[in-house]
Amino acid sequence: MDVVSDAISAVRIGQPSSNRLRVGGSWCTRLAPYEGAGFHVVLAGGCWLVPDGGGEPVTLGAGDVVLLPHGAGHVLADAPGDTARAVPFEEMTRPAGGGREVELLCGKYRLDHTRVHPLLAELPQVVHLPNRVGAHPELRSAVDLLAREVDERRPGACLALPSLLDLLLIYMVRAWMTESATGSWPAVLSDPVTTAALRALHSDPAAPWTNDRLAAEAGVSRATLARRFTVLVGRPPMAYLTWWRLTLAATRLRDTDAPLAAVAREAGYGTPYALSHAFSREFGVTPGRFRAGGSSSSR
Repeated sequence: MDVVSDAISAVRIGQPSSNRLRVGGSWCTRLAPYEGAGFHVVLAGGCWLVPDGGGEPVTLGAGDVVLLPHGAGHVLADAPGDTARAVPFEEMTRPAGGGREVELLCGKYRLDHTRVHPLLAELPQVVHLPNRVGAHPELRSAVDLLAREVDERRPGACLALPSLLDLLLIYMVRAWMTESATGSWPAVLSDPVTTAALRALHSDPAAPWTNDRLAAEAGVSRATLARRFTVLVGRPPMAYLTWWRLTLAATRLRDTDAPLAAVAREAGYGTPYALSHAFSREFGVTPGRFRAGGSSSSR
């Protein structure tokens, strides 16, 4: 697994959901904050997105894609003016009428925000990816395929649509990494030494890694690896490995009924006791309580 795939897989819960919105004339709707990530694809027409908290309004045109990776509340409207007129999204049932017709695919991804990978954590509240000719062709292809599935509802659409929505999420994150001028993780994944080390850790997190072994895998000295990895990632290689192992263990506890011994082994801990000790120190609860739904910290 690569870092982006792992980062998404560790927090994703269940299948994404989506709704088609077609309106016209004067309209304004509010989408409440959500424990996950929201997205919109403009299939036809155009509108405005106004983030909660006084953020700058964003104008959206046909083919544009917008991701709200932290589930921020926002308003969609025909104009960026008075948002007090907004009605809840669930009540936007009236047909289009008058003015320019707007058609959107609006959806949500269910995400577990208790252990968000730093790559996803640094995404801004709103990621706007305009429909520019030649930019991100894979994203454009996913949008085109989504539009067809939404329109035609052909046999197999119940499987095709959520799969395409998952693909859309990956392409949106990729596009942001390509265009980001401020994020640190695009720089992390463009550095060959750090990328080689991360690829090794994510490919086999249970291996008996040491700084020397990881440096050999990356083809540099231990000091060089420690310096570059720590500066770019924000923590030393072995600290990152511990964090990632415990994140994997938490995901397995959340998503499966695997015995604790199996979870410990897959996460690189020799015994259930060793995992329990590290897990309790990091999360503030035992693995058993975590699996049962007990409270946890998100350090």
